[in-house]
Amino acid sequence: MPELPEVETTRIGLTPHVIKKKITKVIVRQPNLRWLVPSDLENSLVGSSFEQLTRRGKYLFFHTERGRMMVHLGMSGSLRIVPVELDPRTHDHIDIYLDDAVILRYHDPRRFGSFFWLESDEGHKLLSNLGPEPLSSDFDGKYLFEISKKRKVTVKSLVMNSTVVVGVGNIYANESLFLSGINPNIKASRVSKKRYDRLANQIKKVLRASIRSGGTTLRDFVREDGNPGYFKQRLFVYGRSGYPCKVCESPIKQKRINNRSTFFCRTCQS
Repeated sequence: MPELPEVETTRIGLTPHVIKKKITKVIVRQPNLRWLVPSDLENSLVGSSFEQLTRRGKYLFFHTERGRMMVHLGMSGSLRIVPVELDPRTHDHIDIYLDDAVILRYHDPRRFGSFFWLESDEGHKLLSNLGPEPLSSDFDGKYLFEISKKRKVTVKSLVMNSTVVVGVGNIYANESLFLSGINPNIKASRVSKKRYDRLANQIKKVLRASIRSGGTTLRDFVREDGNPGYFKQRLFVYGRSGYPCKVCESPIKQKRINNRSTFFCRTCQS
């Protein structure tokens, strides 16, 4: 699934191509995504322009003077800028035509993504319980330490909980815990404030590094220009079960925590 860096990479990449461009036409070939695409999406968009493109967690917001289009890429969705003469492929479900002869095209083989239309500053139930952004000043070691005191989950499950902090998906949780020297299976309430300081800092560093390099190369994810990201080449533990640790050469272990694959080094993470 595209995680926060992939979504942020998409936002950064699309922004110069869509901002201040007039929307001339909308084609919805397949409205049956995770939730039904609004039947009036074309009427809401045509004739307006995208004034701003923002992100909250893994949701993208395309702002117009009339309201906001809220998009989630789901398991396999991607947004690309393509020329108008490029014929749609299978699974190209939505085309938004812009006035400079390009299309903002949504591709989603598994159809787990979503499109919503929000009037002006209207909220949405999917956003109501989201935790702070991990790259914001609201997220730090003190915050994690305080919120962990009454939690009975593992530290990995804590940082992957979107009500605690948004966008720290499985890859980035594994990597941040390794770089912090924290075993992912330790109970969250047993981690010290000092170690949470280190973990929060590593989460920020890992996410920023991934955004700079274009996101991780996952099977279904490509950047808006059609090229894969490159952060996967730098991973220390994720997907490396049985391989030697890049720090101590002990074999990387794998187990399931909260039904997610977890990779760690028993020597480096205690």
